[in-house]
Amino acid sequence: MTTPALLPLSGRRIPTLSPGAASFPHHRATLRLSEKFILLLILSAFITLCFGAFFFLPDNSKHNGVRANSVSNVTRTETWSGCSPCSAWVILRDKIRVDHERALQEAKEKLRKSRDELRAEIQTEKSKVVEDLKKKKEVPKPLPPVPMPKVVGVNDGDPVEPDVKEKRDKIREMMKHAWDSYRQYGWGHNELKPLAKKGHSTNIFGNSQMGATIVDALDSLYMMGLHDEFKDGQEWIEQNLDFSVNAEVSVFEVNIRFTGGLLAAYYLSGQEVFKVKAVQLAEKLLPAFNTPTGIPWAMVNLKSGVGRNWGWASAGSSILAEFGTLHMEFVHLTYLTGNPAYYQKVMHIRKLLAKMDRPNGLYPNYLNPRTGRWGQHHTSVGGLGDSFYEYLLKAWLMSDKTDTEARKTYDDAIEAIERHLIRKSNGGLTFIGEWKNGHLERKMGHLTCFAGGMFALGADGSPDDKAGHYLQLGAEIAHTCHESYDRTVLKLGPEAFKFDSGLEAVAVRQNEKYYILRPEVIETYWYMWRFTHDPKYRQWGWEAAQAIDKYCRVSGGFSGVKDVYSSNPTYDDVQQSFFLAETLKYLYLLFSSDDLMPLESWVFNTEAHPLPVLHSSCLVNFCSCLSINH
Repeated sequence: MTTPALLPLSGRRIPTLSPGAASFPHHRATLRLSEKFILLLILSAFITLCFGAFFFLPDNSKHNGVRANSVSNVTRTETWSGCSPCSAWVILRDKIRVDHERALQEAKEKLRKSRDELRAEIQTEKSKVVEDLKKKKEVPKPLPPVPMPKVVGVNDGDPVEPDVKEKRDKIREMMKHAWDSYRQYGWGHNELKPLAKKGHSTNIFGNSQMGATIVDALDSLYMMGLHDEFKDGQEWIEQNLDFSVNAEVSVFEVNIRFTGGLLAAYYLSGQEVFKVKAVQLAEKLLPAFNTPTGIPWAMVNLKSGVGRNWGWASAGSSILAEFGTLHMEFVHLTYLTGNPAYYQKVMHIRKLLAKMDRPNGLYPNYLNPRTGRWGQHHTSVGGLGDSFYEYLLKAWLMSDKTDTEARKTYDDAIEAIERHLIRKSNGGLTFIGEWKNGHLERKMGHLTCFAGGMFALGADGSPDDKAGHYLQLGAEIAHTCHESYDRTVLKLGPEAFKFDSGLEAVAVRQNEKYYILRPEVIETYWYMWRFTHDPKYRQWGWEAAQAIDKYCRVSGGFSGVKDVYSSNPTYDDVQQSFFLAETLKYLYLLFSSDDLMPLESWVFNTEAHPLPVLHSSCLVNFCSCLSINH
């Protein structure tokens, strides 16, 4: 008799007969002999199936109400009270059938609905989720009460001279035109395209619309007595300004424009909403400091807290003027919140820089936040470096001249700048060049023109009785920058100008001939006016105001121009937020009396947002908050 062969089939082995063999009787006999075994095998498989279904089928009782719960309870009760596994299977089968029928019925009902009805349902569910999330959000802790610094000179400033008052009124009218145009065509956007008459934004604000112009302009509106416009801005901020957005922003730009603007609006108006919003933003900026050295990233995502640096900055470096322009705002944040973290972050930066070697006593513009080493050896008092030096001086002033460490650091830096960067041209113009890898580039940027005002502001308190020297240096820089305006067709200054090859205070490259409504020259005029009361500074300021009104004004606001040497310039179609925050504010102050924003009581941040001096009574509270938290 032929023996059955064992052949593989899909991983299993089954008996197979050889072809033509008379093996059938033997096979039947084998089945009879193993009949009990096979029946037991089938029974055990069935029992396993029943119990598997009972234990592993999903329990829908959570979703199907009372009836499902009762079926489930019956199933468990009967099974454990001696009912056969088959009875349990029947109950489970009925339960599954009911659930299945219900699901089919719900699906049919959904399919009968129109697309609009389905969208409405989805939106309703989304709204419920959003509301639930809002309810779950923790209520922010109230900020501690702190004594308000003495606020003086907010509503004063009417000039005695009728012609000066007329000029100041003209500046207010220009401010109203800029604001009204933005209000009409760009409301809620960061900036305005005045020719296209629509909103505008740049990468410094990420992809978000945070109303930069509104926040930047608030204190200017308040100073100028445009209180209805101020209220409109306040209402927008209360209802719309949200920093919990997925946007990657410039830490520096958002700090000076938003944090500074909101703090200034708070101190001027006393409205709590501005302080609350400033603190909310500051909390979003703190993750930028999470670097190996504590030097913050240039950009941070407001939602995720992830930071990074500009791709173009020397091998991934942070920029001196950016991480060095946080002190004023962060000191006030610690004062208002009692949270020492803000103060500690900026003091850590100062201490780190104090330990580092500086080539020729100069601060390079680039510092790697990972390694703590300088990047490219490029030093500038203009772009990339400027406001670092400004904030050293203003930290001293804002502390009521008690932060002597800041003053000493400023004095040392200015001494090195004088030695290596400041020169006189062949025509007798004093300029500030740029140091690049051991070589002085005889070029000065419009941004550098702020330094005239800085030298004048820092003259009092200079070492070795050099107050007169620095006031004179400020006057010389103001004169040079005025020449850069006066030597153009439009009487507006170019972005940068050179002092070589027989050309002085004139732009050479086409891409340096533009004017984008910048304030730095007018800023210096104002400081020089305050410290000297020389009428030429008001005259120069009025020349600039007239040129702006003539060549930059359009029906939809004010626009920068691409070539100040052309009698028919083309527009860049951008009304910068700093035009309302700085340029028009400094012009207004220039034609106001010294009673408006006296410099003994106010220090202006680099975006022209005034913050009060923390006099001795305030400093007691500030220092106590630091000692308590240490």
